[in-house]
Amino acid sequence: MIHEFEQVANVADLPAGSLRTVQTRRGQRVCLIHREDGILAISAVCSHKHFPLAEGTLLPGDRLQCAWHGAQFDLHTGAALHGPAVDAIPIYEVEVRDGVVFVRDRQP
Repeated sequence: MIHEFEQVANVADLPAGSLRTVQTRRGQRVCLIHREDGILAISAVCSHKHFPLAEGTLLPGDRLQCAWHGAQFDLHTGAALHGPAVDAIPIYEVEVRDGVVFVRDRQP
């Protein structure tokens, strides 16, 4: 778990509309999603077959679709919205400071 915010990327390296996988110091793979309204962060790995979600497609309704089998996840809760995935994926809090992206585990 990431308890404190951890630097993972520079905004300049994450063009608007893009998805990018980064890794934390503890080895967690996180998918950064740069949208018009800011940057979101979710697990970089599909809960169905562990495919990299940064290769997926952003869909209307704040969904990310896995490119491998079409599983869909809610970008704000991590909930699996469409099979074959049934398990939610972790989501992360994001802060952007002076053009630098920081993430930590979402606090309950």
